[in-house]
Amino acid sequence: MKELHSAARLLGVALLTVDARDPGEFEGAFAQLMRERARGLVVSGNQLFSDHTAQLVGLAAQHALPTIYARPEPTLAGGLMSLGTDFEDAFRQVGVYTGRILRGEKPADLPIQLVTKMKLIINLNAAKALGLSFPQTLLVRADEVIE
Repeated sequence: MKELHSAARLLGVALLTVDARDPGEFEGAFAQLMRERARGLVVSGNQLFSDHTAQLVGLAAQHALPTIYARPEPTLAGGLMSLGTDFEDAFRQVGVYTGRILRGEKPADLPIQLVTKMKLIINLNAAKALGLSFPQTLLVRADEVIE
């Protein structure tokens, strides 16, 4: 959140933080976003949001609110776009570490690695429904484009 707020300040964009701690609060959160005239939404990778993908994607579509998600599932389920951890790459790294441990390396001796590979998915069907388009330069950089 700190990084989002810093980026928003640099871009001269007002950032509104809305909390929802359970699915029953989603409708109220979207109502607040509409009252505040939000022009977009960033949904974190919180497990709560992952567990209720269909509800979030449906509310974003109902309110015609362009939304970017931190996990790929909402975009695959009809959401606009996602940018987040490339889980396939992360799981591959887990396999590499497991192999090293099975060959005798001590876990404490292995370096800590942070996820550095991100995956961008864009859903052109959702963009069309919102009346949006993406520049071709962004589409060619996307890891996956849903048409």
